[in-house]
Amino acid sequence: MSSSEKSWLKNYNPNVPQEIDVNSYASVTEVLEESFTKYKDKTAFINMGKKLSYTEIDELSKKFASFLQNKAHLKKGDRIAIQMPNILQFPVALFGALRAGLTVVNTNPLYTTREMKHQFKDAGVKAIVILANFAYNLEEVISETEIETVVVTELGDLLDFPKSILINKALKHVKKMVPDFSLPGHIKFNTALKEGAKLEFQNVYTSHDDLAFLQYTGGTTGVAKGAMLTHKNIIANMLQIVAFMDYRLNDGNELVCTPLPLYHIFSLTVNCMAMMHFGASNLLITNPRDIPGFIKILQKNRVSIFAGLNTLFNSLMNHPGFTEIDFKSLKITVSGGMALQTAVANRWEELTGNRVSEGYGLTESSPVASCNNVDGSACIGSIGVPVPSTAIKIVDDQGNEVVDGESGELLIYGPQVMKGYWQRPDETENMITEDGWLKTGDVAIFNEEGYFQIVDRMKDMILVSGFNVFPNEIEDVLAQHAQVVEVAAIGVPDERSGEIVKVFIVPKDKTLTKDEIIAHCKDNLAGYKVPKLVEFREDLPKSNVGKVLRRELREPTVQA
Repeated sequence: MSSSEKSWLKNYNPNVPQEIDVNSYASVTEVLEESFTKYKDKTAFINMGKKLSYTEIDELSKKFASFLQNKAHLKKGDRIAIQMPNILQFPVALFGALRAGLTVVNTNPLYTTREMKHQFKDAGVKAIVILANFAYNLEEVISETEIETVVVTELGDLLDFPKSILINKALKHVKKMVPDFSLPGHIKFNTALKEGAKLEFQNVYTSHDDLAFLQYTGGTTGVAKGAMLTHKNIIANMLQIVAFMDYRLNDGNELVCTPLPLYHIFSLTVNCMAMMHFGASNLLITNPRDIPGFIKILQKNRVSIFAGLNTLFNSLMNHPGFTEIDFKSLKITVSGGMALQTAVANRWEELTGNRVSEGYGLTESSPVASCNNVDGSACIGSIGVPVPSTAIKIVDDQGNEVVDGESGELLIYGPQVMKGYWQRPDETENMITEDGWLKTGDVAIFNEEGYFQIVDRMKDMILVSGFNVFPNEIEDVLAQHAQVVEVAAIGVPDERSGEIVKVFIVPKDKTLTKDEIIAHCKDNLAGYKVPKLVEFREDLPKSNVGKVLRRELREPTVQA
């Protein structure tokens, strides 16, 4: 055991077991079956005012599984894509597919046709469940894929009558949000459920080694790759998350807010799978970018668990209605997906009375590898300590473990680490060492407080006159400026110093100046870290979950 591994044990919560028993369940399906039985009368999912109990989700997903088996003629291991936002149909389709023994390929609804075609062809997708709003894109590429079964759903399909009809008609005919499409032979979601109900569902045996998900990475470098996540990977990470939260929650009595999309690995494992184990009610937010609408939902529902990320917390708190939300029931706030800025974390605690517990992970680790304690003792700015049955180490360029306080690449070892990349053995070999350590590409340190801390992405590091400059540090400092709403930092080529720092600022108002930004940085950063270029913008480019995309800011860069 390394010195850092010994040191972090002092911060390990005694209420959290250091090991999990991944053999507690043979498959993800077994987890679902247990929850359906144990919490049958409890509310499982809530969306647009409609509630579905665990029993209703059980029955609906079984009907959908029966359709997939008997009408779509899909076999164990076949791949099915799910392409929709957070609506009630998502868990029904997800659980139905898993119960039928299929491998789920989660697909971002905002993908372009190019991205869709690549993912569907690469995964060998045979069936898809897609929201009607995006079906026109599928029309363009389906002939170039192996997809034979298309199930199309509309936003209101599982809502009560007449609300379901009114919403579907309004979206299509009034708001014009459902472009015309032609997909001959497609079947409507509710029709699939009706057909499945007439036929007998056959239980499918799945084991630890079977693939539960092909979870595609963002493709920030090269072509997007499918991380092979087995049933064992997902069970392990679910149990690790449960172990970290168990002592703070009451089974069957929690309300979790889910604004991050379920097709994203963070929300999939943390909000969906772990919360199913707790028997929590899951409040699905279909459009978290509609901040006024989101605020109204939070005002009507007293959530006890909130999982989000830095930009979302920031956007919510900058809305005047946020202070009217009752947070007395809020027990746990967790953050992931991107670095949590100190200013945002402090303000969230001030306004809600609840400290954010930041976690860390990758798609390739299912995703959670470490987390701060959720008892209010979280170390802001760190990623906490490893979750149970997980080891973390920090190594130099030669693979040697560094001493505490020095930076290096963070590596992960545990049962949640993926099997590898789908049909890409060379990429797998580059990512996972011979002895099973996952190379993250993140620069980290083991800090003085005894916690692991991400410094930045290796590829985002800025090299100024031979000195390493980490964008996260600059962004964290500028986020503390009262007039800065959002900020991103990148490196720009420079003849004299190799690179210089450029920052993109979303200001509260147009009175903020470049000189004020630079002065603030000079007061808080070493001279070589101070931005030489400042560009003001109305917004910053973000991923589907709200993560700022630095790569889109690099090309082209505008001198300011």
